[in-house]
Amino acid sequence: QNNAKVAVLGASGGIGQPLSLLLKNSPLVSRLTLYDIAHTPGVAADLSHIETRANVKGYLGPEQLPDCLKGCDVVVIPAGVPRKPGMTRDDLFNTNATIVATLTAACAQHCPEAMICIISNPVNSTIPITAEVFKKHGVYNPNKIFGVTTLDIVRANTFVAELKGLDPARVNVPVIGGHAGKTIIPLISQCTPKVDFPQDQLATLTGKIQEAGTEVVKAKAGAGSATLSMAYAGARFVFSLVDAMNGKEGVIECSFVQSKETECTYFSTPLLLGKKGLEKNLGIGKITPFEEKMIAEAIPE
Repeated sequence: QNNAKVAVLGASGGIGQPLSLLLKNSPLVSRLTLYDIAHTPGVAADLSHIETRANVKGYLGPEQLPDCLKGCDVVVIPAGVPRKPGMTRDDLFNTNATIVATLTAACAQHCPEAMICIISNPVNSTIPITAEVFKKHGVYNPNKIFGVTTLDIVRANTFVAELKGLDPARVNVPVIGGHAGKTIIPLISQCTPKVDFPQDQLATLTGKIQEAGTEVVKAKAGAGSATLSMAYAGARFVFSLVDAMNGKEGVIECSFVQSKETECTYFSTPLLLGKKGLEKNLGIGKITPFEEKMIAEAIPE
């Protein structure tokens, strides 16, 4: 069953290259098609020498995009501009909204059945854009369009593990809401294994998770935003999705999707994934008053 055909749109960029490397390294992927507006032939040639079975091909420029997408099971979109110091994710909107609209229109035309995983920020806006593009083409399926918020979960797991001296691979913190600032809502009360923090430490930890992206942007001092950890998180989400598509049971990931869990049209919560994408929205679950307050503050955002 390990025959997933995966396309990466924006494959030459800071996220696209390490993401493509991780996908090439996976036994789940049989075909990897890489698209960008520059450098893709080189990235594809480079990756094609790796001794794993995924067949790699690069596509360059809009006229080659249809061939890149034909027959794909999963399309991952990290294309767009990165944040620079002092920018919010909203500042990326004008540029990245246009890029995502163009790329998803091509997906709607050439692989309407594929799972679409959007990494391009601001995810809180690029997912509604993707949905509208698919509606316009008459092929919208809300169970197949995912905003990849996995990096928030990965960070929450890492930071909780550090504070508690746990193995990060065994820590699982659901993170709900959106993918920017205070819309990022880590449900520490639902962490497995169970952990307890005094209120002040909990507030600090929550802020650290919410602002982790900005920390990377500042540390890179103008050279970009989170690329390596985002590539890891993007690959983790794709592998979970492909596992579920292959019939693996009980695969749960948080993702920003069309939702009825709150008054927001789109909201991230834990999702049970299946052969056809989103199988069941597991909702918010039992939360603390502190977490309820965070949701109330996030909804207007």
